Amino acid sequence: MNGAIEALYIYDEHNRPILAHPYTSRPLTAPQLLPLYLGHPTPRPNLIYLPNTSPPTLVFSLIHCNLLFLLTSSTEIEPLLALEFLHRVIDVFEEFIGAPLLAHKVESSYDVVAQLLNEMCDAGAVSTTEPNALRDVVEVEGWIGKLLGGINIPGKPGFSASSNMSAISSTGSLAANTPALPWRRANVRHTSNELYVDLVETLSVTLAPSGRPLAAFANGTIAFTSKISGVPDLLLNLSTPSGRQNINSVMELPVFHPCVRLARWREKPGELSFVPPDGRFVLAGYEVDLLPLQNGKFGTTNSSNLKLPVNVEVKTSLGPTGSDFEVRLFITKVSGQGNSSISGSSSRSSSLPGGRSGSGFGGLGGSHVGTSSTPALEDLVVTVPLPSDVRNLSEIRASRGDTTYNPSERKLEWNIPAKEAVAGGATLRCTLVGPLSDDEDFDANGFRLDGSYNYEEEPYQSHPVAAPKTEMTVVQKDSMKIAQNKILMPSSAMVSFSVKGWLASGIKVESLVIDTRKSRGLGEGVKPYKGVKYLTVSRGGVEIRC
Repeated sequence: MNGAIEALYIYDEHNRPILAHPYTSRPLTAPQLLPLYLGHPTPRPNLIYLPNTSPPTLVFSLIHCNLLFLLTSSTEIEPLLALEFLHRVIDVFEEFIGAPLLAHKVESSYDVVAQLLNEMCDAGAVSTTEPNALRDVVEVEGWIGKLLGGINIPGKPGFSASSNMSAISSTGSLAANTPALPWRRANVRHTSNELYVDLVETLSVTLAPSGRPLAAFANGTIAFTSKISGVPDLLLNLSTPSGRQNINSVMELPVFHPCVRLARWREKPGELSFVPPDGRFVLAGYEVDLLPLQNGKFGTTNSSNLKLPVNVEVKTSLGPTGSDFEVRLFITKVSGQGNSSISGSSSRSSSLPGGRSGSGFGGLGGSHVGTSSTPALEDLVVTVPLPSDVRNLSEIRASRGDTTYNPSERKLEWNIPAKEAVAGGATLRCTLVGPLSDDEDFDANGFRLDGSYNYEEEPYQSHPVAAPKTEMTVVQKDSMKIAQNKILMPSSAMVSFSVKGWLASGIKVESLVIDTRKSRGLGEGVKPYKGVKYLTVSRGGVEIRC
């Protein structure tokens, strides 16, 4: 499958084309492509096939910061390659022209954008996409150059032929001295040498009405920030509560940055040996199944065995008429990841903002809230979607926090601030009001407003025929109301939260070591400051069915 990328288009929030960059052949123009893309009903997939164009075209799309990115190809191409290229383009644009990515930034920095697109894709084939490698070949004007851009100063670089030739020769010498590491810039220098590791896991848990977990996964990301001079060679050791030997069984489907030496990982699982790029990057990603096989069967545990900081329970059809439902939260205190022994660190020991623990002689951690020793539960929100037949909530009673009912979006939100999210139970009870019934459609005088009378049905002064009257008993009325209110009950509830200093998988950083024998240009006696942060996030990821 040797497909080629033909063109890249960017449209603003008003669907106005702000950039069109063709790579090969004669692709569709931006005004021709947009109506064909918008002709598909929403939600539009990331890949659309246009059979009526000449030739038939594949359109890959991505929306970021209200900007629409479209990529076209008339040949068979790997879909993941095209979509990953769009993601790389967005990441590189934010790296060079700043985040958030706005339309006026792209238009005002077209000289930089054009250079980036030419280097990232050559004649339709994906080329250099690493930001650090692009910095060596893409010329970006600094703030001094922008300040003096309109002033023609004699001897200013770029105004004479000799200066242009010297610039070309310096670029050639720079490329010759550049190491064979496309992800790291040459001659990196930092005044303060720092290394930070961020482990972030996103939960996706589905619970049955009984509380039994149906599925429980944690998608993890290891983000690394390197601000260190020279070319360091690092070794990061990961472990699990059961030891490093089980790291392969815990970390499923791992993906790594190109800087990671895969042979070292296969030989010794849990050891990441790499030369990091300069700045912040994603070192690795993984998935963890929180419901392992037990006795050959899945789902033999309950929600408490998952050791989540928040367990939820929903009771419906409560009260004499079954119009109440209740949400119960059980907040438990989770244990942190423990201390990590990171060698070669500075003598400082502190808690950095965002729950990051600094390293010292005693390892990582401290008594500060939000660190690996004392995790902190924040941003606790319970969202209850309601059916469209619910007219109102006549009564909302919460033992903690605040509630917000949005009738237009048909959902109820229960927010518990961090200072109230302490260990213990919390209860939310609500009373639903359904649509108006036939018995409630009379006015104050007892006449039906929407009724009609046909004068031709019965003659005047005819003998009335007594219709049999069937009156419902109180028990029958209550049972009918219970059956009607049962349809109004919520079918699920979702819990969102974040915990600093704790991971659901139990993975932790055991050590971070600089290999001084393989490293180059570090300097004498350089001991960088190191920090690690653990964060678990649930954006509506814990869902219980009712």
